[in-house]
Amino acid sequence: MTDAFAAEWLKLRTARSTWYCLGVVALVAGLMALLAWYAARLWDGLPPARRASMEVSSLPEQACWVAYLVMGVLGVLAITSEYSTGMIRATLTAVPRRRTALAAKAGVVAVVALAAGEATGFTVLAAARLIIGDRPIHGQEAHPGRIVTAGVVVMVFALVGLSVGALLRSTAGAIVVMAGLWHIVPVLVHLLPEPWSDRLGSLMPAALVEEIAGSGGQNSIYGTGLPSAAAVAVLLAYVVLPLGAAGIALARRDVP
Repeated sequence: MTDAFAAEWLKLRTARSTWYCLGVVALVAGLMALLAWYAARLWDGLPPARRASMEVSSLPEQACWVAYLVMGVLGVLAITSEYSTGMIRATLTAVPRRRTALAAKAGVVAVVALAAGEATGFTVLAAARLIIGDRPIHGQEAHPGRIVTAGVVVMVFALVGLSVGALLRSTAGAIVVMAGLWHIVPVLVHLLPEPWSDRLGSLMPAALVEEIAGSGGQNSIYGTGLPSAAAVAVLLAYVVLPLGAAGIALARRDVP
């Protein structure tokens, strides 16, 4: 397993797509800092009566929300690129136990995505605090627990992307699925009639961030929220079920 991890780490860090994805995440962090600067300048120009009503969405969480999709794409490319180039044959020749190969790949993707998610969230938090300073702009209060959880959800999206890529073996198809899971499915759930919008909305990854952090769904469009323990179980299911399905498919199907 150690050799398999080392091989997967070498492949991931030498792939240009990895650096493209990380570059996009860094760009998003820079844009959030620019938004913090804009919010500070806007607040300074408002009359005192309007300053009290000014509110800005949590910039660290917004940055992590974009990172969900980007790291999901990274997870997809980590395996579909091997199918498209035929390198998957060499991988499975070097590591004949296919589930071991998938586990090693998942471990490396998880570490990179988690590091990227946490770094993005806390870098944007530090930049926002530095730029906004002591201006009492609503929505920018620090919620370290939610930022940590958002970083974990970035990792979850990357692992789901890896699983979908292993199941579909198509880069385009897997990216379309990830984009749907990231944005289209939550929007459709929000449009459902009550009480289904609340019930299903509380299971969406973006809702789990507040639920695990213990702030419930009071600031969420997704519903009233799950208890923290239940939200953690749902988040684990997002990892275990797709990876389990990918492991079964990889073990049973012929390599193209």
